Amino acid sequence: MHNTNQKAEQENMTLVLGGTGKTGRRVAKRLADRNLPIRIGSRSGKLPFLWEDPTTWEPVLQNVASVYIVYYPDLAVPAAAEAIQAFTDLAVKHNVRRLVLLSGRGEPEAQRCEGIVQNAGIPWTIVRTSWFCQNFSEGFLRELVNGGEVALPAAAIREPFIDVEDIADVAVAALTEEGHTGKLYELTGPHLMTFAEAVEEIANAIDRPVRYTQISPEAFASTLTAQGFPADAVMLMNYLFTTVLDGRNAYLADGVRQALGRSPRDFSEYVRQAAATDVWQREVVHHG
Repeated sequence: MHNTNQKAEQENMTLVLGGTGKTGRRVAKRLADRNLPIRIGSRSGKLPFLWEDPTTWEPVLQNVASVYIVYYPDLAVPAAAEAIQAFTDLAVKHNVRRLVLLSGRGEPEAQRCEGIVQNAGIPWTIVRTSWFCQNFSEGFLRELVNGGEVALPAAAIREPFIDVEDIADVAVAALTEEGHTGKLYELTGPHLMTFAEAVEEIANAIDRPVRYTQISPEAFASTLTAQGFPADAVMLMNYLFTTVLDGRNAYLADGVRQALGRSPRDFSEYVRQAAATDVWQREVVHHG
């Protein structure tokens, strides 16, 4: 009997790539809360997974039924398509039955990767997303908020910020329910805002001044470089804040409603919840 249970468990295993990241962590928790068998694909996983080391891919795919694919650092980087192709081929070879890909809006390279997954010959769902609300509280923008000034090369372009909790809900639905196969869900929040407006909303919620300053891509690059970001990461960030943030994504999509039958969470709801956790605490300056 034990063997039968073990076999059934293995046959329903979900591999969550980027399982310690913003979306992966939440997807993994939701699956674990339902007592569904999961394997975390990350650098620090029991079986380490690294996109840049293909020898780590095969071990994590053993006995896996479905995969949540999150590519690091971003599908927009030149190496992504080749890696997604090779990984998808390997997943098919290992009899994986379902692929759910996290993708980005308005990135031609990401859309190329979507095509690879769509042509894999097994059931797929694409979760294409706008800017994460949580970049302000869990990414490098958090330090800028806490420092009192968010300086970015983003112009007064409107973006429909999406809550990562919504992304996780859609991904889990696609991984665990029928009816999401062959669907491309484009996820946005319910309204458009500029980065300046987003920062102002955070400042109001935490009741202290945080200003938004638009800086040149060159100034942004030198700041990131000074903070120790590698050259390819600096190029990627500038690409996302300038080329992709040129107005091409300044419209709403209804992917959350299509997938879940409800409205997406509002940015103000995200801000209220994040502010309540004290994630935006003023930087403490130690004199000594």
